[in-house]
Amino acid sequence: MKLKNVELETILANMVQEIDFSGVIHVENDTGVIHTSAHGFCNRSDAIPNTTNTRFGIASGCKLFTAIGICQLVERGSSISFHSKLSNLLDHSFPLFDEEVTVHQLLTHSSGIPDYFDEDEMEDFEELWVKNPMYHMRELEDFLPLFQKQLMKFIPGEKFYYNNAGYIVLGLIIEKVTRVPFTDYVEEHIFKPAQMEESGYFSLDSLPAKTALGYIDKEDGTWKTNSYSIPIKGGADGGAYVTAGDFAKLWQSLLNGKLLSKEMLDKMMTPWIQTNNDNDYYGYGMWMEKAEDKIVKYHVMGYDPGVSFASAYYPASETIVVIPSNKEHGPHKLMYLLEDRI
Repeated sequence: MKLKNVELETILANMVQEIDFSGVIHVENDTGVIHTSAHGFCNRSDAIPNTTNTRFGIASGCKLFTAIGICQLVERGSSISFHSKLSNLLDHSFPLFDEEVTVHQLLTHSSGIPDYFDEDEMEDFEELWVKNPMYHMRELEDFLPLFQKQLMKFIPGEKFYYNNAGYIVLGLIIEKVTRVPFTDYVEEHIFKPAQMEESGYFSLDSLPAKTALGYIDKEDGTWKTNSYSIPIKGGADGGAYVTAGDFAKLWQSLLNGKLLSKEMLDKMMTPWIQTNNDNDYYGYGMWMEKAEDKIVKYHVMGYDPGVSFASAYYPASETIVVIPSNKEHGPHKLMYLLEDRI
């Protein structure tokens, strides 16, 4: 980080105030933590402030965990490879899916299978839970009726099209191969070795202490929590709760070989497919940004009603940034501000 810490603190504080940010900003590199600060309330009704140890929902930020899980199973020589076909892996019925869909395509959002939340057809994630009450969505299989009998969107491998259902299916594959619930697998084989001691898949109706409630701000100035707006328990496509420090540990553990071999990590961090933006690519469970043919940023993000999340690793400076929030916006503005100074 080129800036002196004092200057950085001032610039961040100004932006936090400008956007009314609620959450945590955590920045570190190989010398240690450069900046960590907490803002806003984890519970507005009781005016309980966020702290740097508050747990936040990170929505799709946890697709990274699912991708790591699949890579671990491939590496261990389990019954799957990246070229394995979905039609040979699960016993569930997908009558209209193309039989050529592979694990690699599911990981890279290029499978063409239908999504349960299609942003082209549905603007509001909350609409999903009108006919399918969110309090029933506790297991991965609970999501299957939302997409398993729908038509394919395109030919497998044809293009990138962001897909939540693909990661639900990957989670089911992990469950089938390991014979343990997906969330148990992640907590045992990813959180534990990464020493993410404060993180987990918690139910909305039994959140532990120091966990931020997600807030949806309305245009008239009122607000509500996201308690009835997201699935009651997270799974393979999103919904875990982490502290900012724990997510930084995840990056460190991934890069230091605690979770995958270097060879497998290289596969995961390969820009397999170009997304809908010129310089953006997707690997396994993470996005990548290129500049002059070099990858300058590996990152993940998450959005849910009452949740927004951004985290990145910048290889040139070995900097890790983690910004969870219990509001629907904020992390990316702060991340771009930091990027200008890294």
